Amino acid sequence: MPAQYRIRLSIDEQQQLKDLIHQTKVAKHKRIHAQILLCLDENGPKLTELQTSQTCGVSTKTVQRTRKRCVLEGLDIAVNSKFNGIARPRKLQGEQQAALTALACSTPPEGHSRWTLQLLADRMVELEHVNSISHQTIGRGVKKNELKPWQKKEWCIPKKANAEFVCAMERVLDVYQQPHDPNRPLICMDESSKQHTLEVRTPLPMKPGQPLKYDNEYERNGVSSLFMFFAPLEGWRHIEVTDSRTACDWAHQIKQLVDVHFPKADVIRLVMDNLNTHTPASLYKAFEPGEAHRLASKLEIIYTPKHGSWLNMAEIELSILSRQCLSRRIPDQAALKSEIEAWESQRNGVESKMEWRFTTEDARVKLKKLYPTIKSE
Repeated sequence: MPAQYRIRLSIDEQQQLKDLIHQTKVAKHKRIHAQILLCLDENGPKLTELQTSQTCGVSTKTVQRTRKRCVLEGLDIAVNSKFNGIARPRKLQGEQQAALTALACSTPPEGHSRWTLQLLADRMVELEHVNSISHQTIGRGVKKNELKPWQKKEWCIPKKANAEFVCAMERVLDVYQQPHDPNRPLICMDESSKQHTLEVRTPLPMKPGQPLKYDNEYERNGVSSLFMFFAPLEGWRHIEVTDSRTACDWAHQIKQLVDVHFPKADVIRLVMDNLNTHTPASLYKAFEPGEAHRLASKLEIIYTPKHGSWLNMAEIELSILSRQCLSRRIPDQAALKSEIEAWESQRNGVESKMEWRFTTEDARVKLKKLYPTIKSE
């Protein structure tokens, strides 16, 4: 740093900065700038810029800018101005970083197949490694995965100028824009499956610098079916694990939805894919006519269009379940139920909702090619 930017504080200025640092109600950036100037003072500690940055927890550029501003614009401006900003730690240091690494290599909580950034942040606070921390800071503290160019993304691509598609799509989007009504709850429903696999060899545990290693050979142990019911406005979801997904299985799930989960609802607005089992006729296959009619009268069914399952919010919630809980080998149905129950309890406990922002007006602009062209006479 040039000689003209040297800091020489008088005794009164030194005392003024020390008093500022010890005040209880003072902006953090003012306290940081006061500490920087005291460290650089040639009549005091006379630390180097690197030593000052380490002592005050800021970058060397912040130290340089504070020094320059003090000399050119005065002590008060250098202390009070937010021009320099505060350099926040970009990553955890020392024991905190080691604790984060060990935590990320440990077994994830029940109901999760892997650690998420938010789970790591919450657990770091619970274990008192830090007082508070954001998931962004956790993200900077863990090693990011490299891009995998061999991966491909599967997508549902509808036909162009498809009147049937846009008609069903707009009906779904209109329902999503309706306000919350406890008497007419909005429920999104979707189905999936999970194959059970048994390990044929004992996996090798994690070690420093080495991930968990498991053999690519496994033993199939059957398949379980999943019924996902998701109420995006209530922040509620329920996943039922069954042996199959027949029309009767669906009918019994609907009865549970009507009589157990939403018994006080006048009508349930049910958004789901247009499958051959997802019809009121399935209710008549499983129950007596009177019971089937009663259940059917409780439903207002809204079907997503073919090749438009992405419009079903339950499919998004199933994707979250798959990434957070099911992306691993699960040996049997009992273990699957236990893990899903833990995941479901955690998600419902925080009432994790979904905010849908894609409207009919957006669709008519962004998906214009899907709308038939009307020729004027």
